[in-house]
Amino acid sequence: MHRPVLIDEVTTWLDPREGSIIVDGTAGAGGHAAALARRVGPGGRIIGLDRDPNMLELARKATAGLPVTLVHAPYSAMRRVLADLEIPPERVQGVLLDLGLSSDQLAWRHRGFSFAADGPLDMRFNPDSSGPTAAELLAEMPADELAQAFFDFGEERFSRRIARRIVETRTAEPLRTTRQLAELVRGCIPGRLRHGPIDSATRVFQALRILVNDELEHLDALLKELPNLLAPGSRAAIISFHSLEDRRVKWAFRNEPRWSILTKKPVIATAQETAVNPRARSAKLRVAERWSNQDPSRTPNPTIPRP
Repeated sequence: MHRPVLIDEVTTWLDPREGSIIVDGTAGAGGHAAALARRVGPGGRIIGLDRDPNMLELARKATAGLPVTLVHAPYSAMRRVLADLEIPPERVQGVLLDLGLSSDQLAWRHRGFSFAADGPLDMRFNPDSSGPTAAELLAEMPADELAQAFFDFGEERFSRRIARRIVETRTAEPLRTTRQLAELVRGCIPGRLRHGPIDSATRVFQALRILVNDELEHLDALLKELPNLLAPGSRAAIISFHSLEDRRVKWAFRNEPRWSILTKKPVIATAQETAVNPRARSAKLRVAERWSNQDPSRTPNPTIPRP
């Protein structure tokens, strides 16, 4: 069962009020959406988006009876979704993104997100989409493009070696399962580095998932648009799980004069939370408040004490 990370911190920082409208751009299994919906009450509304229809089914169960509207859409389509629901930006008091992969998605072996159990190399957030699967990309991409993707999206130092091995292997037999790929990657890592705290295949799996789902493109698109989707005085809270995402969030908040950064350093999980939910160990929460366009007296990004 998925445990929403930093749930107390999210509700504290977003500070949802009775009657507020808040957008959860990554509804997932509905944990954050349900907690926020209880705070906004029957006069408020939570708009939950997700690319994965299977996760939306879980979210519907978790938010049953609460003022939550769930929409099958990527968070990069937030402006269109709000327009379709006839919600103007000045009515939105908060936006949440939890960019991590759900424990449920990892547990579904047929989705191919995890190498903990063998399954097909799919990795699409929307399994009904026409986009290529991870297996199809591994079968078609040239070695230099694979190596660049593993380096850029997984920060994998042995990316070229792994890419060459994939191309050599696929001439005889295409890589079709998570176990095949994980074993190939592990075999490319020098023995002294193979048995660290993180499995050697983790970075390549992360890179492939990002590539399959165009994750960074969706994030960049929303970060650019986000100041236009919030009312002045409203807040955006974004949870990231690796440096590629966290750097983008940090610089988007820092370089946009309409944002006031509320978290000088990212908020991380307490020891108590990581003890019951180890995946929270990597979570970093950054929060910013939207300023008015019309207030020239404000200076960029003062530090606001943590609640």
